[in-house]
Amino acid sequence: MTMDTIFALATAAGKAGVAIIRISGPDAFAAAGALCGPVPLDGRVLRRLRGGDGAVLDEALVLGFGRGHSFTGEDVVELHLHGSPAVQKSVLAELSAQPGLRHAEAGEFTRRAMENGRLDLAQVEGLADLIDAETEAQRRQAMRVLSGALGEKAERWRTGLIRAAALVEATIDFADEDVPVDVYPEVTEILGRVGAEMRLEADGVRIAERIRDGFEVAIVGAPNVGKSTLLNRLAGREAAITSEYAGTTRDVIEVRMDLGGLPVTLLDTAGLRETEDHVEGIGIERARQRAAAADLRIYMLLPDESPDLYLASGDIVVAAKIDAFPQDGLGISSKTGEGIDRRCHARKAPGCAFA
Repeated sequence: MTMDTIFALATAAGKAGVAIIRISGPDAFAAAGALCGPVPLDGRVLRRLRGGDGAVLDEALVLGFGRGHSFTGEDVVELHLHGSPAVQKSVLAELSAQPGLRHAEAGEFTRRAMENGRLDLAQVEGLADLIDAETEAQRRQAMRVLSGALGEKAERWRTGLIRAAALVEATIDFADEDVPVDVYPEVTEILGRVGAEMRLEADGVRIAERIRDGFEVAIVGAPNVGKSTLLNRLAGREAAITSEYAGTTRDVIEVRMDLGGLPVTLLDTAGLRETEDHVEGIGIERARQRAAAADLRIYMLLPDESPDLYLASGDIVVAAKIDAFPQDGLGISSKTGEGIDRRCHARKAPGCAFA
């Protein structure tokens, strides 16, 4: 099937040092040639791009990729321009004026790469994750998928299952004859191995999703225990309003951070207490809902207080304001920073309670 020749900006829109316009399809080299003269196959050249009236649009690095050697698997030419929005607009306008060319639809370059066998579906998803990656853990996971590791596993599973099915079918087809080899052990081994690998992959899906989507950690506790101050100290900026008045925080405040290569969203929530204030009551209900949905809860307690919230295994209970109320065990002071860098290694240890 003959494909249209398409073009589009391959880099983010807006001002930048460099902008790349990609042209893909059977007429890619002819389209680029109309702007800058002949483009070498599988080569690069520095050329002036000219419009239909002969005016110079820009001086660009022009890269040619022959069929089978490009991202899409088709003939591709990339124009590496200066990243001025005006330059981008003028070059795109010249390409639009050429007969037989059209602007690419969203994701069409990647779709053609998949249709031409350059990427499989898992690699397409890995590419999308790589583009969206904000942390090192997200990058590593996306690269693993983009490298084709998952597709290779699926192909091994497919090959093994076809082999097992063929062995079983052979015994059925030749049921009236003496089959020289007992296929049962091999079929059992194949099914057991493939099943175990599939279960292992399925068990890792939740972890992979959390790395891709990020983790949520809710800071909860009674009013005025230092939740907002702790959030600000961890974020390194004044993300939440703090005051000596209880009930200052009325809504959930979110701060996204990179902690050890993992994407983490910290949630500062309204102080948990009984109130007749309607607006504060809405904030407290939202706090309870977001805390329940979070991956981890940090509950801050003052002396003689107990958690007013269900805590799951792994949640952390800390003594708050230890600068004013010194305590043994796991305690922090949001005001001074004392204890914030301390890690609790022993589960069930004093001051590191897990409900």
